[in-house]
Amino acid sequence: MSDFHRAAKGGLSAIKLEALLRQVGAERYHHRHPFHQKMISGALSKTEMQAWALNRFCYQAVIPRKDAMILARAEDPAFRAAWRRRIEDHDGADGWSGGIKRWLHLATSLGLDADVVKSERLALPATRFAVGAYLSFCTNRTLMEAVASSLTEMFSPAIIGERVPAMLAKYDYVTEDTLAYFTRRPEQATRDADFALAYVLKHATTPERQQQVVDALVFKCDLLWAMLDALQHAYGEKTNIPPGAFCLELSP
Repeated sequence: MSDFHRAAKGGLSAIKLEALLRQVGAERYHHRHPFHQKMISGALSKTEMQAWALNRFCYQAVIPRKDAMILARAEDPAFRAAWRRRIEDHDGADGWSGGIKRWLHLATSLGLDADVVKSERLALPATRFAVGAYLSFCTNRTLMEAVASSLTEMFSPAIIGERVPAMLAKYDYVTEDTLAYFTRRPEQATRDADFALAYVLKHATTPERQQQVVDALVFKCDLLWAMLDALQHAYGEKTNIPPGAFCLELSP
């Protein structure tokens, strides 16, 4: 595995910086996590699948909030015009007609109660800490770093391409309607990643700035990995469910 924390020493061309960012994803994106591998192999229990959907909702719900923080700090109106599409994608025109609603539909299609999911009260503590850290990062780091942290979207279409057909094939309670959230995401993620990558390559013009954007992407990959770590620890073979977290009798 590469040491990305000293990767931009000496400065990189835009082509080499992009290659390095893609290497971060290849090595550290959560498509490599054992929980994801277990999901696409068909080995998750329904309870594990429900726990994944419930906890992931917390992440989905924070995305438009972190994007709003990025918008508030951007002085370029053209940047704001492009970035606000992300909020519209997740919130929809009325707050509940976008991606968050579709994720909630995924969760309820798996048998979860909508109000319980929206309350986030049964989420794992580690999940809440992770999404809070993401919001804090995008609020307090530089605009360039906040934008760079979104570059996990470069790798999102590939993981969706693994997840969706595997879930449809291996879990008889999962339907195309259940997974409607993912229908639009590859196109949206590609559009957003292209914009963010162009922004980062334009503004990361010194070795220090290049290292900052690499570190921001590493941070985001680590965050997504930690969320799956928490799920695996809590709901895996040796259950370690924290007090107050989602808990049903585990079944194959």
